This record gives sequence, C-alpha cells and structure tokens, in this order.
Amino acid sequence: MAILGSLISRSLKIRKKFIPPVATGIVYQRHTLRQLLERGQYTAFGKHYGFGEILSEEVDFVKAFRERVPFHTYNEMYKGWWHRCIEGEENVTWPGKVKYFALSSGTSESASKHIPVTQDMIKSIKKMGFKQLYSMANFNVPSVAFQKGILMLGGTTTLYEKGEYYEGDMSGISAKNMPKWVSNLLYKPGNKISKRTNWEDRIKLIVRKAPHWDVGTICGVPAWVQIVLDRIVQFHKVKNIHEIWPNLSVYIHGGVSFEPYRESINKLLGHPITYIETYMASEGSFGFQARPNEQGIKLVLNNSIFYEFSPFTLDNFDEDGNPKEGLKTYLINEVDEHTEYAVMISTCSGAWRYFIGDVIKFTNAAEYEIIITGRTKQYLSLCGEHTSVDNMNKAIDVVSRKLDITIREFTVAGLQHDGLFAHKWFIGCDNPNVDVEQVKTIIDETLCEINDDYAVERTSALKDVLVQIVPSDIFYKYMRFKGKEGAMNKFPRVMKGKTLEDWEVYLRTECNKEVLL
Repeated sequence: MAILGSLISRSLKIRKKFIPPVATGIVYQRHTLRQLLERGQYTAFGKHYGFGEILSEEVDFVKAFRERVPFHTYNEMYKGWWHRCIEGEENVTWPGKVKYFALSSGTSESASKHIPVTQDMIKSIKKMGFKQLYSMANFNVPSVAFQKGILMLGGTTTLYEKGEYYEGDMSGISAKNMPKWVSNLLYKPGNKISKRTNWEDRIKLIVRKAPHWDVGTICGVPAWVQIVLDRIVQFHKVKNIHEIWPNLSVYIHGGVSFEPYRESINKLLGHPITYIETYMASEGSFGFQARPNEQGIKLVLNNSIFYEFSPFTLDNFDEDGNPKEGLKTYLINEVDEHTEYAVMISTCSGAWRYFIGDVIKFTNAAEYEIIITGRTKQYLSLCGEHTSVDNMNKAIDVVSRKLDITIREFTVAGLQHDGLFAHKWFIGCDNPNVDVEQVKTIIDETLCEINDDYAVERTSALKDVLVQIVPSDIFYKYMRFKGKEGAMNKFPRVMKGKTLEDWEVYLRTECNKEVLL
C-alpha cells in the first residue's frame, strides 16, 4: 500500500504541473446533451419525445430539447417511465436494462425512492472520483495520507436481489463496482462490516476495530461521522481522534451543510485537517470543492449530466415547493450569483429534465462553483419570510460559536401563533446550562441580519420565535423509530404537516420518559 500511495502522490504532483486545455462550460454542456440525446433516441422515452428529430432539426437542438421535453418530478418519472424499468423492460429511458436501483436517503418524512443506476452512470461516478483525486493536488494534503486507509461511513453495502435487478443504498452500488485495488487495500471498514444492515451494529464494530486501522481519509455525512468519531474517542478513553489515527488528514463530506457540525467535529480532532465538500446524490455525482479556501463546489460539466437551473421563486414554484407549468430555466452560461436556483438534470441514467429537489446558489458563476442552500420542499415561508435551510444553518452556527455549545441536530417548524405565525426551533444540545432566551435572541438577530424578508415579517405577521432544547439522542432515536437510521439518512431541517405531528407526539413521549427516569 505504501508503494501505491507513493505513486498516487507522485502522479498528483505531475498533474499539478500539467494543466490541460479546457472549453467553456456551455461548450461542454452542449456536447454532453448531444451525446445523451444520441444515446437516448432509440429508447421509448426518446421516441416519444422525438429525440431523432431534435438532433436533425436545423434549429438549435438545445432549444428544441427544452421546448419539446417537459420537466419531471420523481413521481412523474417513476409513474410514467421508471416503473417499467423495475418491471424488467429494456430501453425505457436509457439503452438496455437497468441492473441497479438506488434507494434514495430522502428524509424521515418520505418513503424511499427508486432511482435507476445504469452502467453508464457507474462509469460517470468513477470518472468523477478520479477527477476529484486529481484536484486534491490543489490542497495542502500530506503525501502520507494517500498511503493510508479510507474510512467510508455510508449506508449498508448489502444489495437486495429483486428478480432481474438489485436495490439498495447508493453506497452499496458504488462499493460493488469499486476498483479492487481500492477495495482490498484502502477501503475501511471493509466488506464484512459494511454489509451489516443494522447501523448500530456497524458503529459498534467500527468503534472497536478503530485502533487496528491507519485511517488517512474519512468520507461521510457530517451528523453520522460526528457520532462515530465521538464514540471512538469515548470508548477508547483518548483525548481526540488523532490519538487513534495520527495520519488522519482529510474529511470529504457532502449531503448537508457542514457548518452546523464544524465546531463539534473540530473539538474531536488533535490538529486541523483538510475539509473537502462533494456534491453527490442517488441521481449521480455532480461536483466537488476544487479550490482550497474557496467556498463552493465546482460542477463538472463534461461527465454525462446536462444541467438546467430554474429560479426558485413564486413565479416558478408554489408555496409547497412544487414546480409550476411554464417555469423558466437557464443554462450554465446564463446564471448569476444573486439568484437561488432549483436544479434540473438530464443524465445517462435516463433522468430527463428531472428536478432533484436541491436549491443552489452560485458563489462564482465564472468557475461554475455553487453552494447548496436548501431543498425545494424544505423552505419556511408562512407569510413571505422565505427562510432557507442555508439561513437556518448560519443561525445555528452563530449560536454554537457565541455560546460555545455543541448543537448536534436541529429542525424548524412553522406554526400559527396568537392569530399570526411563529417559527419553532427544536435544537439538539446536551449542555445542561444552555440559556434558551439567549439562543432565541441570537437566532432571531442573525436571521434579521442575513434575510431582509424575514426581518420585515418579524415586524408584522411573524409574531415570535420559539425554542425547545432537546437531548440530541432523541433525534437519532426518532430516525431509528422511523426506520431511517444510518449514514445515508439526514434529519429534515424543516418539518410540516403529518411529519411535524408525528415528531411532536414522539417528542412528548420521550420527554415524559426522561422525567419519569
């Protein structure tokens, strides 16, 4: 493994000196869409929407594609097309049969979705992995890190055979198709542990085995990485994780904003490490942080995914985050840095003009760099306050830093309150001396400062901010209760309707148990 790590390190140094010529983003995207249309023209979907005609028309094929093919939500893609793939039909939305379906992590409020994963998408994900490896030459990562293990804290790698296809977590599909040299030499916790379907059992084994590994890189969702690192430190009675893994140098994270977890994870370290953000979902791998000290994930535009961006406004989406007919979309060369956009993709897995549910903002449009600001279904706007998940994350970050407390999880709900409205924050914190009024004040002041709409509504319809401090363990117990425990699942940042009712009932039950104990 040392020889392999040395070769990787040396190749990265050579790569850094060699800068290949690049085209503009829109050139890459036009070429990508043409390739997708050429491959998809003989599928049932391609014939239905006339991909062959789109390619042969004298008019701009990009314009023709966007005019002829309607946008799709998951339900529309699944009910109209993807259910036929599950039934074993070939050439539905992409050539051939679909061998794998990823069960999307979603949140505790929704059932798992079945997202098709084709062999072409697996190649795309592998290609993205190598692109990210090359980009690490830009970061100040010790060469020894490439000689050490990579701990991947994903979902179970067990795949379930369902007749002619397999279904499971995207991490399981990726693991099954992982290069053998990575699986055999670098991958931790190894196939035996990662195949266990019970998340708590996997954590216990990882905690006990930790001193036997020499980990240089960790990958995973922040909430669960935080739990695992904390349990390792506590179980082995050490001051920090670097007493177990002295060569730990890199943490590659994604899925949710890292900011609410930064302080608590930093407290588990013996010295600073490099944080690198990625953008990956069940629908594909979209990009990664390519430049150190720059906030933003660089979208990769020449990897079999075509992007469109729809301004996330009431002109395009209703109050529940559902897209409206006639909505406007923009291409990569038409976006700006002042607008929040819902992401629409067309891919080599047979997703066509498909809304993935993410809302993003460009931090550097010229470099195609973005941040994820929320989900189309996870915004609070009871009376026009337009509070995004990004706003919420910033408020929690400020609370953590100003009060020097660790907040492990949180969720927010909108309520009717004294004839008007209020936001209620449920905050997972185990500090017994936390001042609820201070937390409330900091949240409110921060949101007023960063969100003009919120500030205006706080003088009128948004009457109050309510805060309830909850033992952090209750958040994880609730996920387990809902069957959503594990590294691929995230606690919803916004709760509404029946989901909120279920959470409040569970919360009252658990809090009553705490009082009785």
